[in-house]
Amino acid sequence: MQNFNFTPLKMPPDVASLRRAVRSFLDTELAELKAVDKAQSWAGYSADFSRKLASKGWVGMTWPKALGGSEASALHRYVVIEELLAAGAPVAAHWIADRQSGTLLVRYASEAVQQRFVPAMARGEMFFCIGMSEPNSGSDLASIKTKAHRVDGGWVINGSKLWTTNAHRSQIMIALVRTTAQGQARHAGLSQFIIDLSSEGVKINSIADHLGARHFGEIFFDNVFVSDDMLLGAEGDGWNQVNSELALERSGPERYLSSYRLFAELLESLDGECDDATTQTIGEISADLWTLRQMSMSIAGQLAEGSEPSLEASMVKDLGACFEQNLPHSVQAGIGASIPSDRDSDLSETLSYLLMASPAFSLRGGTREILRGIIARGLGLK
Repeated sequence: MQNFNFTPLKMPPDVASLRRAVRSFLDTELAELKAVDKAQSWAGYSADFSRKLASKGWVGMTWPKALGGSEASALHRYVVIEELLAAGAPVAAHWIADRQSGTLLVRYASEAVQQRFVPAMARGEMFFCIGMSEPNSGSDLASIKTKAHRVDGGWVINGSKLWTTNAHRSQIMIALVRTTAQGQARHAGLSQFIIDLSSEGVKINSIADHLGARHFGEIFFDNVFVSDDMLLGAEGDGWNQVNSELALERSGPERYLSSYRLFAELLESLDGECDDATTQTIGEISADLWTLRQMSMSIAGQLAEGSEPSLEASMVKDLGACFEQNLPHSVQAGIGASIPSDRDSDLSETLSYLLMASPAFSLRGGTREILRGIIARGLGLK
C-alpha cells in the first residue's frame, strides 16, 4: 500500500510582487470581459490574449531561457496560473502547450526539435493539442487503436482521436499511438509522436458540446507520414511519458478553480449584512478551496523536485472535480436574503452557465471512474 504525500508547502518570498504584477495586467486586459465569459475559466479562448501574456514572459515560465522560457520555478508559475484562473482569463489557446506539451518536448525531444517548436510556444504563436482518447477507448488508453508503422525515414500513422481539446484551433498534436501489438502488458508498445496537423492525410472536425460551444474535435489520420525525429522520447515508452504528462494535467489549480468565478460573483453580490444561510455557504466553499489549494501546491512542489506524484494528482483531480461540480449547486441552495435575485445579474448569469457546464468537469483529464481505480490501486484495494 502506498502512502499519499501532501507535504505542506510555503511559497517563495518573492511571489508577492509577481502576483501583484499579474493582477495589474489582468485588471487592464479583462476590464471589458463579461462575468459569464470569465466563468469559462481555462476553456475561454483568445489567441490575442495568449500572445499578450507571452510578451510578459508568463507562458513557458519554467522552460530554459535558450528556448524562450525564464527558468522560473514551478511555484512561480503556479502563482501566475492561480491569478489567471481566479480572474477568468481566456487562456485556452496556449493552455496545453504551456501546461504539458512544452515540458514534454524539453524532457524528451532532440535539441533541433525543441528549437523548432518550443520558442514559438513561449511566444504564444504555436498552439498544441494532445491526442489520447479515441472512439471506444475513452480514458482506457491501453485500448487505443491508432497505429504507427515504420517506413523509410519515419513512420506512417493511421487511426483517429476523439474529444481532443481545441484540435481545430491547434497547429501541432502530441499523439499517443501503438507502435507494437498489445501483449500481456497492456500499456507496453505505446509511443508518442509530434504531428503537424497541416500534414497530408489529417482531417479535423470540430464537435459542439451540450452548450453549443466547439471546444473539442475529432481527428482522422489516413497514412500520415511523420519523420523519425518526430518520435518523442523512446519507442515503446509512451505510457511512462504519458504518466508524467497526466501528473501535470491533473494536479494544477485548474482542477479546483473551474467554478471559482461563481464564488467571486457571490462575494461581490453581497448586499449589506450577510445572513446565516449565505455565511454558511461561503464558509464551506472557503474551507474546501483552501484544502484543495494546499494539496495542489504540494504536488507542484513535488513536481518541481523531479518527483512524479501521479497518485496524488489523481486524488486532487477527483476531489477538485467533485468540488467544481458541487459549487454551483451549493450556491444555488445556499443563497439567502442577502443576495439580490435579479436574473440579469452577473451572479445569476454565471450560476446558470456553470449549472449547465459543470457536469463535464469530471470527464476532463480522465473520468472519475478511472481516477478512483488508480487511487484504489495505490491504496492496495484493487
